[in-house]
Amino acid sequence: MSERKLYNVAVVGATGAVGEQMVKLLAARDFPLKSLKLLSSARSAGTKIPFRGEELTVEEATPDSFKGIDIALFSAGGDVSRALVPHAVKHGAVCIDNTSAFRMDPETPLVVPEVNIDEIKRHKGVIANPNCSTIQMVVALKPLYDRYGISRIIVSTYQAVSGAGAKAIAETLRQSREILEGREANPDILPVGSLPVKHQIAFNAIPQIDKFHENGFTLEELKMVNETKKIMNDDSIQVTATCVRIPVLYGHSESVYVELKSDYDLDEVKTLLANAPGVTVVDDPAKQQYPLATDAAGKLDVFVGRIRRDLHHPRALNMWIVSDNLLKGAAWNAVQIAEHIAAS
Repeated sequence: MSERKLYNVAVVGATGAVGEQMVKLLAARDFPLKSLKLLSSARSAGTKIPFRGEELTVEEATPDSFKGIDIALFSAGGDVSRALVPHAVKHGAVCIDNTSAFRMDPETPLVVPEVNIDEIKRHKGVIANPNCSTIQMVVALKPLYDRYGISRIIVSTYQAVSGAGAKAIAETLRQSREILEGREANPDILPVGSLPVKHQIAFNAIPQIDKFHENGFTLEELKMVNETKKIMNDDSIQVTATCVRIPVLYGHSESVYVELKSDYDLDEVKTLLANAPGVTVVDDPAKQQYPLATDAAGKLDVFVGRIRRDLHHPRALNMWIVSDNLLKGAAWNAVQIAEHIAAS
């Protein structure tokens, strides 16, 4: 029996919310590591992070950080990825990038392992991780696409503040305390956009995630549109999205309306979803059981419920999709890709 190959792995953005989850998953999944290098900005360099019974020191990420690295997981923002990924590739690393920097590059595969794992084979040093809200939706829709075909998707998202980073979490908690104590809530962080205008997130819903495009959609909404088409390899799918930030800490929720190309049996749909990789069906209205962000937080699967036939369109159905945005929506999807690379 041959020995398992071991890999030199780097995590860029190791002190961020997603980076921390990547490190934890590499440990929990017993990834075949020869070494693990933790990288970040100069500001966070020197931080100690526990890993497999020892403490690793975070180093500043530079173009020379990737010498000898086999796999590099990036989650430090698009600018960092654009600056450093080419150097990592030059040093021979396969880069799994969790930012939007390379997602729509025709030469870069955009991969969700449960949906299009074979795309990994055509990488040229970079594999892109899709947007968190896109990932959970396509995982749930893939078995329906394969069985019936999909012509149209209308999705409204209810996204956790952790998707905007640790400062957004802190702002949500601070504002909640301020309001409950009868004080004025002063917004500083959300929405993250090109304007200095900020809105209260506590006890509120903000219908803006990312900047606005000239067509009236936000960049987050356009990510869902374009990434879905690319992942499914089907430009004919009509996708429209409205993305909303709500005062939930972890776990994105989505209301999805999908028009199928052929007739379907509702029980068969539920069976297809229940048997799909990475999907857990929670759908018992009689017992008020359906996916909740509080239940999905900390778990790896995509949870689907409220599965019902549309009242007007004979081939349409509605569903509710929930997943931990830091795990399946980011860190877990990236580590899954790394595991496939290591196993190939």
